[in-house]
Amino acid sequence: MKKSKQTSNNNTVHFWFFMLNEPSDLQLRPPTVIGQFHTLFFGSIRMFFLGVLGFAVYGNEALHFSCDPDKREVNLFCYNQFRPITPQVFWALQLVIVLVPGAFFHLYAACKSIKQEDILQKSSYTGFYIFSVFLRIVLEVVAFWLQIQLFGFKVNAVYMCDVGALDKKFNITRCMVPEHFEKTIFLIAMYTFTVITVILCVAEIFEISCRRLGILKTQ
Repeated sequence: MKKSKQTSNNNTVHFWFFMLNEPSDLQLRPPTVIGQFHTLFFGSIRMFFLGVLGFAVYGNEALHFSCDPDKREVNLFCYNQFRPITPQVFWALQLVIVLVPGAFFHLYAACKSIKQEDILQKSSYTGFYIFSVFLRIVLEVVAFWLQIQLFGFKVNAVYMCDVGALDKKFNITRCMVPEHFEKTIFLIAMYTFTVITVILCVAEIFEISCRRLGILKTQ
């Protein structure tokens, strides 16, 4: 079961890697240099990091999460309290949702048969593209805030779980979080990826503005 889950995870990563890095004759590339770099960064590094390293760090977390007393019902209850949503699922949803604005623009461009060089030539195309980039920024910022609320910036080695709902003799129990230091590093890395993505999106809007104003030559 674990092997099939890992295989499925890797297949998803390979699929998106191909989709975001396929030849230009099969895909409308972003009209800016920064946009093309962002596509490479987003499609390759970020997804590889989440799909491969994320599974290595978080794949068996529920199995090794143990509380005192080490009983299945207590471990399961406290793990669900500790993780309302698993980080892998959250980040996968984040990646998919952030892809939506760009996907809509590419669908629009395909329906209108828009070429790459036309995007910066017509104001309507440029405006739509800038809007999709701006919406991507908003979604990344919202995801950044949600990640802070759900996971914070540090994973502690011990989690104090409220088990009052289980009608136990005790209300609070100690739970050990496996590989907490690795998870802290991974959290910081995912925050960093989000910040880099936002910076690249802002820089792309700036590049588009410069090209429209003639400060930079259009590709």
